[in-house]
Amino acid sequence: MPQKILAGRATDPQLRGDLVQVKVDQVILSRAPSRALAEAIATGMKKTPVEVAVAYDGTCVADASSLADIDEGSPHSVSPEFPTYNIPIARPGIGFPAPVHLERFAAPARLALTDDPRLATVGGIGMLSLVVSPSQLGQALATGSAWLRPPRSVQIHLSGRVRPFVCARDVALELLRRNLDEVVRRIEGEHHAPVILEFAGPSARLLSVGDRAVLCGIAPQVGAAAALFVSDEKTEVFLRDQRRSKAHRALVPDPGAPCEEVVSIDLGTVDPLLMDEEGVVRPVRDLAGKPVAQVVLGGDSGVTLRDMLAAALLLKSKRVPSRLDLLVAPPSRQVLEVLAQSGALVDLVATGARIVEPDRRVVTSEIYPPPPGGLSLRTADPEPRIAGAPSFVVASAETLAYAVATGSVGDPRSFKRPVRVTVPRALPTDDVLILRDKKGEQVSTKKPPPAPAAVPWKGPLTLDVLAGVPKGNGRAAVGARGRKAAAP
Repeated sequence: MPQKILAGRATDPQLRGDLVQVKVDQVILSRAPSRALAEAIATGMKKTPVEVAVAYDGTCVADASSLADIDEGSPHSVSPEFPTYNIPIARPGIGFPAPVHLERFAAPARLALTDDPRLATVGGIGMLSLVVSPSQLGQALATGSAWLRPPRSVQIHLSGRVRPFVCARDVALELLRRNLDEVVRRIEGEHHAPVILEFAGPSARLLSVGDRAVLCGIAPQVGAAAALFVSDEKTEVFLRDQRRSKAHRALVPDPGAPCEEVVSIDLGTVDPLLMDEEGVVRPVRDLAGKPVAQVVLGGDSGVTLRDMLAAALLLKSKRVPSRLDLLVAPPSRQVLEVLAQSGALVDLVATGARIVEPDRRVVTSEIYPPPPGGLSLRTADPEPRIAGAPSFVVASAETLAYAVATGSVGDPRSFKRPVRVTVPRALPTDDVLILRDKKGEQVSTKKPPPAPAAVPWKGPLTLDVLAGVPKGNGRAAVGARGRKAAAP
């Protein structure tokens, strides 16, 4: 399927050569939006020609240092000039970029370029999202095209049905436990090409778009360039509920489409799992009884609207233990509104939850870090980080609900009776926090910061390389194949 998307946009539909030029449908700016815009302006761009380009301002909790960054023109800031270049701004408070883009902008059978690996979740709707450098993003904004390497595919064949108290978060952890990162690394080394995960099989079509997005979120964890699901009736229903039916396009693999390897998983055999602080995926029962100090429900990945509603139902009439801190970070403003309208938000607050803003630093643990000496349980995927940074346990929303109810880690199947969750079809879809260009509206004349000048190397230079999160085999996957990289 990724080859199918690229072939329909490439100057050479056969995708021959190490690099091919392709038309870009969307550009998603999340981590360094001002730098990408500066690169585009330097080429003479007046208006971006891409179908959709969005800049996300992920700093909700402002402090003295973040305000100073904005005043100094930090590349991470979002200036008011973006809409004048046909690039809307998703303002602080709208939610985390990945779930918001899935709800309001992502479209199946399209190609998106981004600077944020966590946007891999949009593959759940059938959109191919690839991470590129700020300079490539600038070129894509200015010209509407980019040069990319044709990828290779690994198929994830899904069969069976999940059992009660097992959800997509557990299935994603099961894939990590099966050392999918080693498969990706081997194929990437053999073919010198990026690897994309393709989900297929009879059970793939049974999953909701939200569950598909959770599974696609493992792509950066295993070193894959992206992950992709088909676009079918489930996708069409999702877009209809979002009032974006016109964005739907069918996307299915061609019969006999090649893939380098097939990894099969029976959903009926998956148990409630967690990834411990060392990065080892294991059954929840292995840590049963261990006290929990912090629970963070929500974030930008690993949880769906259905999971949030289920956790609220499981915690109804419960109270937070005295030594546990429950934080709820709704993935998007839409999810927050649904929680409020359904009464689930009231139940969570009555339990003792604190509602936190969807600041990008929540998922990186820069704010609300794990308490020292205490166990922190979270639903969101870990952020690649420097080795030695505070770590936490990743688990499903139901497992987190059990920890809140009892104060310790335990198997959510101990709740005995599964809850029945009805996800509303009428969803709030107003875009009040999306700032678009309006004719005649006065905007700031402050220009985005220029692209940083290249600094020549003088002699040997040793660079620290960010380490990825250890996978199911307990070994860290280190960027650039090592912890240190020496410049020539």
